[in-house]
Amino acid sequence: MKAAELKKLSAAELDAKLLELKDELFKLRFQQAINQLDNPMRIKAVKKDIARVKTVIRDVELHGTEQ
Repeated sequence: MKAAELKKLSAAELDAKLLELKDELFKLRFQQAINQLDNPMRIKAVKKDIARVKTVIRDVELHGTEQ
């Protein structure tokens, strides 16, 4: 997901997206532990998406929604 798309979301939607991504990361790590992970690069992509969401959340905290 692109950062521009994330900036359009509300604070509640960002929190929901963050929880969804963390849940997906947990499931991917679990699959990796039991050797059933099809695409190991998906873990890296999900971690980057989590970082993007957290960055947008922090930006909104600091500057508000008027960007």
